[in-house]
Amino acid sequence: MKTVKDYIRTIVDFPHEGILFRDVTTLFADPRGFRMAVDQMLHPYAGQRIDVVVGLEARGFILGGAIAHQLGTGFVPIRKKGKLPGTTISQDYKLEYGEAIVEIHDDAIRAGQTVLVVDDLLATGGTAEAGIRLVERLGGVIAGCAFIIDLPDLGGRKRLEAMGMEVHALCAFEGL
Repeated sequence: MKTVKDYIRTIVDFPHEGILFRDVTTLFADPRGFRMAVDQMLHPYAGQRIDVVVGLEARGFILGGAIAHQLGTGFVPIRKKGKLPGTTISQDYKLEYGEAIVEIHDDAIRAGQTVLVVDDLLATGGTAEAGIRLVERLGGVIAGCAFIIDLPDLGGRKRLEAMGMEVHALCAFEGL
């Protein structure tokens, strides 16, 4: 029987030499694989009160929308700076080579709402941490963070757990 990990392909030297890129588009393209991933990502939260699913740009939108649909909740995107049309709040974070900024609409989360943060891959945890900070600034309460892939060698899980976050990942790949 196939696992979620079996649907993910690895592309060598993308986007830079020495990187093993974990490509989830092959998982998304397969109806059984995609359903399996969505079901397994939401399973730890079934029966819990989740008011909003937040998806991190960009593959988190695909997963977050599907998970929100299954949970019967709303979906909120966290996007790169300048991509949302309304009034936003922003959070900067560090990348391997530089910095980036993500934003959320300032009225997307109400104080006290329970939020599930979703993305495809957890590497260093910088994007997820920035998303968590945005949700918390709006008064949201994080129920957990769900990912398809964890890259444990990059320390993202430890980073989020040090913030008190519950982290679920469907599979892990060693190395970069």
